[in-house]
This record gives sequence, structure tokens and C-alpha cells, in this order.
Amino acid sequence: MTEATTSPAIPSRDARKWGMICHLVSLVGLLGNGIGFLIGPLAVWLIKKEDDPFIDEQGKEAVNFQLTMLIAALASALLILVVIGIVLLVVVGLLMTILPIIAAIQANEGTHYRYPLTIRFIK
Repeated sequence: MTEATTSPAIPSRDARKWGMICHLVSLVGLLGNGIGFLIGPLAVWLIKKEDDPFIDEQGKEAVNFQLTMLIAALASALLILVVIGIVLLVVVGLLMTILPIIAAIQANEGTHYRYPLTIRFIK
């Protein structure tokens, strides 16, 4: 027996735009001060989360992903002592660059995107 699920309504154009911004602002943060990749999505989410449930959901996803990647980067940095950390840092860097772009595209299309490999700190 399959369980019937109702698909949520397509988010408004404004909600999709802000959902997309929640993901893309982390890329701008990567170019900046080193912690902006986390501060950017957190700031957008905190400011816009009350406007629409879609923005709230996508903001949480972006913040949770960036927190997970921060932990992964710190663990990888420690593992540089045993060489594997160098490879892991490259993988984490690629994930931090590629997945927010995919998430932004999906959010702009109104898809409720969930990052893989993410610890859900904020529920």
C-alpha cells in the first residue's frame, strides 16, 4: 500500500526568490571574511523567515548545510596531520560551492530542496 502525499502549493515568486537568496548568499560569504558562508544564510533566514514558510524551510536548510560543512572543514583540517585531510578539504570546498548552486536553482523553481549529508541542527 502506498501512502498518498499532498504536494504543497507552489511558493510565490517572492518566496522562491528569497529561498534562492538563502542558498546563494553563502557563495558570496566564501569570498569574504571566512565565516560569511554561515553568517549570510543565517542573516537572510532570520530576517525573512516570518514572511513565508518556504523561505523559513530553505533558510533552515542553508544554515544547517553550512554548519555541517563548517564541522566537516574543521575535522578535515585536523586530519591534515595524516594527509587524508587535504583531500577531504578539497571535497568539502567543492560541496560548499556546488550544492548551494543546485539548491538555489531548485528553490527558484519552487522545489523543496534538502541538502544531502546534512545534520539538521535547526528543525
